[in-house]
Amino acid sequence: MDAPPDKEDCRPFLAVGELLREAGLHVPEVYASNLTQGFLLLSDLGLKTYLQVLTEENADELFQYATDALLRWQLASRPGVLPPYDEALFKRELALFPDWYVGRHLGHTLTKPQQETLDNVFALILKNVLSQPAVFVHRDYMPRNLMVSTPNPGVLDFQDAVYGPISYDVVSLFKDAFLSWPEERVLDWAIRYWEKAKRARLPVNQDFGEFYRDFEWMGLQRHLKVLGIFARLNYRDGKPSYLADTPRFITYVRDVAGRYGALKPLLRLLDDLESKRATEGYTF
Repeated sequence: MDAPPDKEDCRPFLAVGELLREAGLHVPEVYASNLTQGFLLLSDLGLKTYLQVLTEENADELFQYATDALLRWQLASRPGVLPPYDEALFKRELALFPDWYVGRHLGHTLTKPQQETLDNVFALILKNVLSQPAVFVHRDYMPRNLMVSTPNPGVLDFQDAVYGPISYDVVSLFKDAFLSWPEERVLDWAIRYWEKAKRARLPVNQDFGEFYRDFEWMGLQRHLKVLGIFARLNYRDGKPSYLADTPRFITYVRDVAGRYGALKPLLRLLDDLESKRATEGYTF
């Protein structure tokens, strides 16, 4: 790993890697380090990510490995070790949606009623996610960061780990940034996780319907954030390929907003934005 100290701090990577290793997860071994120059010599976890190999046929098996590893990570949780996924951080993340997706990508300035709608929806999302039990959160636990390895999976990109909502990594795994699954399969995998989590005495809601609501609302926060991040990657960082996955996140957001009465105003706001975009001759 070559991480120039003026651009990247390797210390969180080393600290979180040790936590994951202690929890029984497969992460890179650190053979040598030079933090002054930003060099780490790491073991190789393999050649292929889950994202590269996942198919309709092998998804159940691979997600079982990933779920079991996630449960071990969550069971190792304790407060005061990782930074908290607190209200201030959630608000900064949600602000990426109006700032970068709506403002920069769509080129739209929200009207006062539209801004009030978004503020009200954000308040509802924050109330839900902040009420969820807290555990260790990888924060990007998705197929692109899981390696096909022995033992399975190898886990990467964990340096931003925090202590936060228990549903965060689960929804990251099953509602991915780069591939989508039929809702029936997502529901099935969520049930399997929830049953194992209950047996392991993790603090999931004992009612699956309530747990799945939390799962979906947590996903809504993440997907609004990612819409902003992908727009920022394009316009600020010159990485246009991420915008190709924007429709996936609009679909995720629309599906959840359409299922809950309290979120219907968000659906209407998206309709307004899409109508304006179409009128100007563009699409999402």
